[in-house]
Amino acid sequence: MTDGLFEIAVKTAESAYCPYSGFHVGAALLTADGEIYTGCNVENASYSMTVCAERIAVFKAVSEGKKDFSAIAVAGSADGDFSRNCTPCGACLQVLSEFCDSDFKIILADGEYRLCDFLPVSFNKENIK
Repeated sequence: MTDGLFEIAVKTAESAYCPYSGFHVGAALLTADGEIYTGCNVENASYSMTVCAERIAVFKAVSEGKKDFSAIAVAGSADGDFSRNCTPCGACLQVLSEFCDSDFKIILADGEYRLCDFLPVSFNKENIK
């Protein structure tokens, strides 16, 4: 079911708005029911207002009522070569952990990982009980 997800992320990176870094990132989020939501990075002159591709994909899905996810593919490049890994940042990993368990699939250029490979301990719903 995740076949082609990375290629969708690469294609989505073409839409990135990245006039400051020149680093294009695309994400393709697969829902449990087979839908795909995409996102690209959107930069801002006030750098802290920049939003990553992964969070845009998650927020688009959640805004459409989807909260059960199977996998996300992330592709990033400054030179058009998407063969190097572009791992999600800490903020994106934390957002993913809100909706996904530790075995959630993260697909990068060189293969498949799990959320817990990048975020072994997260702040989650259990912490605020």
